[in-house]
Amino acid sequence: MDLVYDLVYFLGVMQVNVHYAKTHFSELLRRVATGEAVVIARSGNPVARLVPAESVSRPRVLGEDAGQGTVMDAFLEPLGGEVLQDFEAGSLDPNDSGSRP
Repeated sequence: MDLVYDLVYFLGVMQVNVHYAKTHFSELLRRVATGEAVVIARSGNPVARLVPAESVSRPRVLGEDAGQGTVMDAFLEPLGGEVLQDFEAGSLDPNDSGSRP
């Protein structure tokens, strides 16, 4: 009976031991987020399964936000003045709100 259970539920599923799961948990979550299931085993015996959570939001549709944003014409113009100097010097602070004293 265990063989049938293993074939039905664990065939083709990544199985890792507890130590590996603790050490590489972020990697395992990334794999699960892409749809893969991961079995966690203790001494070779499966004890848990990580599976993707059911999505509570609808799937994204390519292009559904088309036309809802705008880009100012000045976006493509070269930087000038102090901003360009700061950029080239590498002294721009990403947390700076843009106001100068």
